[in-house]
Formats: sequence, C-alpha cells, structure tokens
Amino acid sequence: MHEETHSGLLLAAEAGPPPAFTRDELWPRVFATGIFTAAAALTWRGVRSMSGGMPMPGGWTMPMMWMVMPGEAPWNAAWMFLLMWQAMMIAMMLPSTWPMLSLYRRTAQHTATRRAGLATFLAGAGYFAVWLAFGAVAFALGLELSRLAMQSDRLSQWIPPTAGLALIVAGIYQLTPLKQACLRHCRDPILFLGHAWRPSFAGALRVGIHHGAYCAACCWALMLIQMVLGVMNLGVMIAVAAVIAGEKLWKRGPLLARATGIAAIAAGAVLLARSL
Repeated sequence: MHEETHSGLLLAAEAGPPPAFTRDELWPRVFATGIFTAAAALTWRGVRSMSGGMPMPGGWTMPMMWMVMPGEAPWNAAWMFLLMWQAMMIAMMLPSTWPMLSLYRRTAQHTATRRAGLATFLAGAGYFAVWLAFGAVAFALGLELSRLAMQSDRLSQWIPPTAGLALIVAGIYQLTPLKQACLRHCRDPILFLGHAWRPSFAGALRVGIHHGAYCAACCWALMLIQMVLGVMNLGVMIAVAAVIAGEKLWKRGPLLARATGIAAIAAGAVLLARSL
C-alpha cells in the first residue's frame, strides 16, 4: 500500500464520524438519500406490479417475474426483472454499504484524488454492477426452472422439497468460516481499502467491484433465502435487508449471521418434511 494512501486512510479514520450537516458531507448524503428514495419507490412499484402468480402442481405458486407472457420476448422480461432487481438491491444494500463509500470519499479527499465525488460514485457503480450480474444469473436460472416446471408436472411437484433443501444449504453456509471471513471484510472498510485502494477512476471502479464481490460472497445465502420465501415479497425483503444491515453494522453481527443460519435450517427442514 502506498504511503500516501496509508496516510489518507489514517487521517480519514482518525477524523471519526463526520459532522452530520457540514456542507462537505451534506450533499453526498442528500444525493445518496435521493438515490435510495427513488430505488425504494421503484421497488414498491415493482412489488405491486409483480404480485400474484400461477398455481402449480405440488401446491406452490409460480411468481410472475419468472414467467414470460405469450408473445413477449425473453429479453423484455429480463430487462424488467433486472430493473426491479437493481432498484431492490440499491434500496436493500445502500444503507449497509454507505460507511464504506463514505470512508472511500474521505480517503480520496485526504489523498488529493481528482474529483473525489465522481470517484466515489464510480466505486458505488462498481459495487452495484456485481449485484446486477448476480440478478442476471438468478433470472436466467429462475426462467429456465419455471419453463421446465410448466412442461412437467412431476418436476413441478419437486419444487417445494427443493426449496426446503435450498433453505438448509443457505443456513449451513451462514455457519461456515467462509461466511465469517467475507463478513469480516464487509465489517472493516478500513482494512479493505488498505488492500484494495488504487488511484484514478478505473481504480475506484475496481474498488467497488472488489467490495461487491466480497459482499455477494457474504450475502448470497440471504438472497437465496429471499428468493425461496418471496423475492418480491415486501415483508421478506425488509426482513432480509434488516439482517444484512445487522450483520454488517451491529457489534453482534457475526452472531446474528449464525442465528439466521440456524433459523433457515429449521425452516428448510419443516418445509422439506411437509412436502415429502
């Protein structure tokens, strides 16, 4: 790590939490709040438009977001899903990733990075680009699974026990050392920036992608839980967002991760038992 970056991180960390209403910090927070509010509103609209579904053999309901309407091009359904997904990710993830972005901006200022605000925006764009890619993979898998389920009643009947197994797998991951290692990365932005910092706008984008990859490795099991319980269910969405924020920001976050894992395993076992 370069000496200038090390000094910048130290100065940013030693400065402590910035005053809430200085002009220097107020506008980034207003900008972030505006993005969060717009994303939350778009998510709310998406939840309402994608509610409901199709009853399927096996006693479950196919969500509308996995269905391509007759005459509709798959890319059009993908575009709508990814728009809703990205809005949901911003609404869910921005509060818990804001400390890293705030520290990045303060460090960029202390190291005299050119246009620190734009560099911070690019770091955020890189972070959410990872989650957009995650959503694209989820949509492709969900669309294919829904297509197969609609073609085969036998396969459709296996969806509920498969969902139970998915909850169990997600819960087990929450208890693993890998989960805790990725969570430590997310909980310590100073250590992260010390290793990942690079000057320039390309470096800012790289920092965001790097952080997003660790965050996806930390939270994919929680996203899987949300997909099983209802990816466009507002109550589930709020609960998962609260768990993510608690894991990253609460002093007992690692314990919360383990407790969530145990709860997921128990719920998966119940669902599996009922569906067999």
